Amino acid sequence: MKNPTLPIVLLLGAVLLATSAFAQNRNDYFVDETKLPFAALPGATAHWGVHAGAGYRAEYPDDWNGTLVMWAHGFRGTGLELTVDDHPLRALLIPLGFAWAASSYTRNDYDVAAGVQSTKQLAERMNDQMGQASKVYLMGVSMGGHITAVSIEQYVGFYDAAIPACGVVGDYELFDYFLDFNAAAQQLGLGTSTFPVDTVPYLFAQVPQIKANLESVPGTWPFTLNADGENLKNLTELRSGGERPNFDEAFAFWNSIPAASGPGNFLFDLGIGDGTLPRAPGQALNNADVVYQFDGDPALTPDEQAFNDGVVRVSADPASVKGGLAQVPRIEGDIDIPVLTLHNLGDLFVPFHNEIVYAQRVADQGRSDLLVQRAIRGVVHCDFTAAEFGTAFLDLVAWETAGIKPDGDIVLDPAAVADPNYGCNFTDGPHLLGTPCP
Repeated sequence: MKNPTLPIVLLLGAVLLATSAFAQNRNDYFVDETKLPFAALPGATAHWGVHAGAGYRAEYPDDWNGTLVMWAHGFRGTGLELTVDDHPLRALLIPLGFAWAASSYTRNDYDVAAGVQSTKQLAERMNDQMGQASKVYLMGVSMGGHITAVSIEQYVGFYDAAIPACGVVGDYELFDYFLDFNAAAQQLGLGTSTFPVDTVPYLFAQVPQIKANLESVPGTWPFTLNADGENLKNLTELRSGGERPNFDEAFAFWNSIPAASGPGNFLFDLGIGDGTLPRAPGQALNNADVVYQFDGDPALTPDEQAFNDGVVRVSADPASVKGGLAQVPRIEGDIDIPVLTLHNLGDLFVPFHNEIVYAQRVADQGRSDLLVQRAIRGVVHCDFTAAEFGTAFLDLVAWETAGIKPDGDIVLDPAAVADPNYGCNFTDGPHLLGTPCP
């Protein structure tokens, strides 16, 4: 599944957590119903409409096998129009007898609760209209991965198997990572760090100075770095998932692509918010107890100690970090169905660290036997080939229906993740900037 909307995703992603507009309770979202109709594939019937305030599309094969595969889309920005995706695997699903359905949700913004509720409401609607599904699977990407992981914990017994891909399965850890990068870049590039930043001076005066102070040759950020720049790169690697293949390409890519405030500012743009989340009280970011390092040795060097002593510290308001079906819910890892994840090693928008957090939480619940995780050697967010995504689905089906648990990658062993061959087992096809396997 290649990501055809990358430029849009990058621009929309730059506003995530950027303004207090997320906190607004907006009731003026709308669905343009003229955009809902679509042509069914041969041997299937298309369905569309508006249900409970959300637009939807669905497609049922004439020889439906009884399984409905729900699709959860990712972050849509802060616009008012609610839009629907087709399932990216529909060309695989329909010939095999699987039906699918996808909701626009009732809200945009980073609103996981809306996605969780709208997706389940649509599944129930399709059950009423098309006959009760014998099984319901749930798949989603990015924020849709967050929605998927929350849904299977919130509605125990409703879903039978799930794929949260390139997902925010570490929930608040993602937002803390944005803080980590920006606080570290300030401290290393300016000798001081603040939170929150003053947006315009930060992006248009301080960030250019930070980049200039961290590069070894003028005008070559992020490709040539001085010692402080290398420390930022190493810190970012450790905070985004640890030493691993693809990171060199990832750091260069994510720090050079176009961004809302200028080229090379994408990760900086993600750090200009005040830490508040949509319709949630208090500041949600936290680095109060983080021990930052520039290398894998747990003993702090004098430079690391000085950095930790000087970097700005932020503590989350306990009321802002919630479990259950909150606006931005915490994922507990308490799963009771087969779950298979995919994640690109070089994704620095929703980094691989999310998989480590999720694996640990599932392990803490004693449910690791129900989780399989796969690392893909790619750099772009949610950039999976059709073979990778389709194989994951078929393997999930075999697991859920026949008990054949598929293979996965070890996530919780840093040495395994750092191995030069890591990510080769399930990478199937070329990826932008992905390091070829040895």
